[in-house]
Amino acid sequence: MSNDTAVRPAHSSGTFTIDGKPVHRLGFGAMRITGQGIWGEPADRTEAIAVVRRAVELGVDFIDTADSYGPAVSEEIIAEALAPYGDQILVATKAGLARTGPDQWHSIGRPEYLRQQAELSLRRLKLDRIELFQLHRIDPQVPLSDQIGTLKDLQDEGKIGAIGLSEVGVDEIKAASEFARIDTVQNLYNLTNRQSEAVLDYATEQGIGFIPWFPIAAGDLAKPGGPVDEIVKATGATPSQVALAWLLARSPIVLPIPGTSKVSHLEDNVAAAELTLTDEQVASLTEAVR
Repeated sequence: MSNDTAVRPAHSSGTFTIDGKPVHRLGFGAMRITGQGIWGEPADRTEAIAVVRRAVELGVDFIDTADSYGPAVSEEIIAEALAPYGDQILVATKAGLARTGPDQWHSIGRPEYLRQQAELSLRRLKLDRIELFQLHRIDPQVPLSDQIGTLKDLQDEGKIGAIGLSEVGVDEIKAASEFARIDTVQNLYNLTNRQSEAVLDYATEQGIGFIPWFPIAAGDLAKPGGPVDEIVKATGATPSQVALAWLLARSPIVLPIPGTSKVSHLEDNVAAAELTLTDEQVASLTEAVR
């Protein structure tokens, strides 16, 4: 499968419109460009910047990050690599899940905190407006109306565009929708983990973008004789490309965001947009876990 820049393979994934802007459905998740995955500075900042720039060269125009990746480091690297962005690139970020250590996460949905983090993300990303701003986690200690209401206020002020949620169920999407339009949902979902199947089905019905995080996972399905292995042999693709191609085929509202800190891995992931699975191959992967 070709990784030639001229091919711009991300363009083969189709598009989904966020905040009035069509973006190609195979995006880039910028969690892993920070040191140790999501904590600290990268071991090689020059390489991290090169990865982000190469993603755009390959046709990726949807980049997802969060204020807690680093913390702050991922947003700063994206700005260093790409600002000023032009009209083609959509950078999404998140707030509401604070970090005080590599494994210390805290949901904070207080209105003043969410507003503060939005302002800081605007500054770090060097943006006048964040086109997709996501509530990283719903804070059970704060009324949902206050959390979504704050995002709606930021939206009305023109500081953010679309509003997204992360790690939620169908009932939470419906509840949040009473206070603002919900444009995207970002949940754990991949070939081997289908715990968000109901959310994906609901998002498909409602036209809500579904952003699966940790999208590359083939597990036992890639073992010799498994359905992924069979497709690898038939197509010459890698297991990662098969996993991403299945997600793209699963629903037209799915926007996978594979992440990496290496240009070589990035090129392999983005080339998944060139892989078209047959209906039989999609069905075999879909049914393998059910």
